[in-house]
Amino acid sequence: MMLDPLNAVREDLKDNGIIPDVIPVDPPFHPKALLVVSFPTSQEALLGNTLTKTDTADEPTILFTPVLDVTGAPTYTLVMTDPDAPSRENPKFREWRHWVVTGVKAPPTSAVETDDLAAQLTKPAVTPYYPPTPPPGTGKHRYVILLYQEPNADFSIPADAPERKNEPANRKNWNSAEFADKYGLKLVGVNYFVVVGE
Repeated sequence: MMLDPLNAVREDLKDNGIIPDVIPVDPPFHPKALLVVSFPTSQEALLGNTLTKTDTADEPTILFTPVLDVTGAPTYTLVMTDPDAPSRENPKFREWRHWVVTGVKAPPTSAVETDDLAAQLTKPAVTPYYPPTPPPGTGKHRYVILLYQEPNADFSIPADAPERKNEPANRKNWNSAEFADKYGLKLVGVNYFVVVGE
C-alpha cells in the first residue's frame, strides 16, 4: 500500500527516532504540511539526507505547502534543534536549540504567480540561527526543523524567556515539546537533515 506524502513523513520520523527523541509518541503526530528547507548553497533538507557544515552555515529559506484544516491566515513558529548533543550515543545536552523564529507567515497567494514561495519571516529571530557544528568524532547529528501553528496572530515569546538567552551554554538541554506545550503551539510540519561530526 502506498503512503500519502504526509503519512510517509510520519513513518520516516518514527523509523529514524525523531519520534520519540524530539516529537512525543503521545499524542500521535499527524503532519498537516510538507516543509521544505533550502540553504543558500542550494542544498535542501530531505528527511535525513547528509549535508556538510559548509552547506548549512547560513540561515535557510523555509517553504511549506498550505496547512490542512486551517482557516484565515495563521502565523507560525519555526524551530531548529539537535537532539544528538553532544552525540546520539550520549545525548546529555539533548536538545540543543539552534533557531527559533515566531510570526512566520505563509507566502501570499500572489506568490504563486511570482514563483516566490518562501515563508515570510516577519519578526527578528527569538533565537538567532546557529549553524550545525557537531564536535569531531561524535558521528551523525540529526537537525530537526519543526513548524508550529501559533495560537493567535498576537503571539510572542516573553522578553525573559529561556529562548531569548542565546549564549551557547543557554541553548543546551532545551525541550521543543515542552516549549510547544507551554505556549499552545501546534506542530504541523517537520523536516530534518544530518551533519556528521568528523
